[in-house]
Amino acid sequence: MQTQSTATTPLEDNVQVTNNAGYAVLKTLRNYGIDTIFGIPGTHNLEFYRHLAPLGIHPVTTRHEQGAGYGADGWAQQKGLPGVVITTSGPGLLNALSAAGTAYCESRPLIILSPGVPEGEEFADIGSLHETKDSTAAAGAIVQWSRRVHSATEAVAAVHDAFEIFRYGRPRPVHIEVPLNILESLSDCPEDLLQARPRRQGAQADATSLATAVHLLKAAQNPVILAGGGSIPAGAALAALAEALQAPVVTTLNGKGAVPESHPLALGSDIRLPAAQQLCNRADVLLVIGSKVGESELWGGNITPSGPVIRVDILASQANKNLASDLALIGDSAAIVTQLLHEIGSPERPVANLAPVREELRNQARALSPELSRIAEEAAAVLPSNTIVGGDSSQITYLGTASFIPQEFPHSFLYTPAYATLGYGLPASIGAKIAAPERPVVCIVGDGALMFAVQELITAVEQRLDLVVVCVDNGGYAEIRSNEADRGIPAVGVDLVQPNWAALATAFGGTGHAITRAADFAPTLHAALQGRGLHVLHVPVSLFNAAS
Repeated sequence: MQTQSTATTPLEDNVQVTNNAGYAVLKTLRNYGIDTIFGIPGTHNLEFYRHLAPLGIHPVTTRHEQGAGYGADGWAQQKGLPGVVITTSGPGLLNALSAAGTAYCESRPLIILSPGVPEGEEFADIGSLHETKDSTAAAGAIVQWSRRVHSATEAVAAVHDAFEIFRYGRPRPVHIEVPLNILESLSDCPEDLLQARPRRQGAQADATSLATAVHLLKAAQNPVILAGGGSIPAGAALAALAEALQAPVVTTLNGKGAVPESHPLALGSDIRLPAAQQLCNRADVLLVIGSKVGESELWGGNITPSGPVIRVDILASQANKNLASDLALIGDSAAIVTQLLHEIGSPERPVANLAPVREELRNQARALSPELSRIAEEAAAVLPSNTIVGGDSSQITYLGTASFIPQEFPHSFLYTPAYATLGYGLPASIGAKIAAPERPVVCIVGDGALMFAVQELITAVEQRLDLVVVCVDNGGYAEIRSNEADRGIPAVGVDLVQPNWAALATAFGGTGHAITRAADFAPTLHAALQGRGLHVLHVPVSLFNAAS
């Protein structure tokens, strides 16, 4: 319900302008389906927060704005909508920019709303609260675009423009700054402009390029599909296309679960392993869908197929990035995969036998870290097939869970393989659990990564979430310790003092479990999954070193 006000001085004491710019922005977001926001209330953003309860929007108060951004990311991946973060001006916004950088690098949809200094006070350098040289420019250096609006109508238009990108372009974060005098004043935006714009069909491939692609794929004897995060919108059509071609599917980490990993043609998200790269290089046609084939996914390997490369991407600028294409199909992956499937039909093809490749991949993954592989495999044995697994830039993630916990659904492996930030896994898992309360969520991260976001344990408790956190303790920053050793540098700054993790969990209001024998890990994890509230398992890697 909205109430008109005759107030003309927005900062006057006791003024309540309920039809202000904050309302216009939040109402528009609600019309697009946003029912949850992440952030921290502050002095300057209260005219955003005023409207949350009346609009039926649930606020999640994290304990740091970086956690708000990562929580919004985890929520967004389950909902298929952009995550929304409300920060206050100055430090609140800047604290969220690491999450914005993650969203940009990993192509995730995120809207950051922040207040700004009143119009006329830009760059004033007068010592005002949260004064920042140029917040809009600071955010703009990281996000897709950052706009300082000058009316409620402009702010609403920015929301619509953001959804245009999220729906039909490469999803990346945006920032909308609303000056305080605009935020707190009566809205000039007509009610009809607050309505969500209807979806239209995604862009299809042009007929000539499509025909060429169909000819190449039909003639191929050994086609392979490499699926990135941009392939996920294709849904079940991607698996159907693989079946029609009898083409093995290897995914990037962002594409994990694009095809259910129990599918006979699925080879998991191990494109970084030599066996997967060799499979791609033997292809007489390699179909790359929605991936930039970046070095962070390849770990120094090369994709150099013997046959032509067909790339499907939303942006023409990606057609030759890192891997030159012989043919580019530019448009929406869901539309293009459906086009290919329709034109290719159901040709008779011999059934691919991928058992040897699958076994070679598992052996290569185990060889990278036998102890972390064992931890991940034991976790996989007790996790339900619909479990969402949160990860971080931790060795347990990229040497363990990425390879050994299969996913049947997309967006069920929360990770940032390119930006490789620490502190992502826990808040992202919290956001995912809020979005999908019916699914088990387990955050499995290293001790260093968990300490980056340890304050968010209380957010999980406050939100009354059933969440399991597994802290895999290797004594600090083991990856960097190895990097130092490789360069002949004595270990410096990497061996970290550990808290009593089980007691810390209890102090936050959860249940702590100190694992002291390798044999206790799997049964304790299983019991925690059946329990209520927050459970934190402390798992020293040394237990599995000894067991190995």
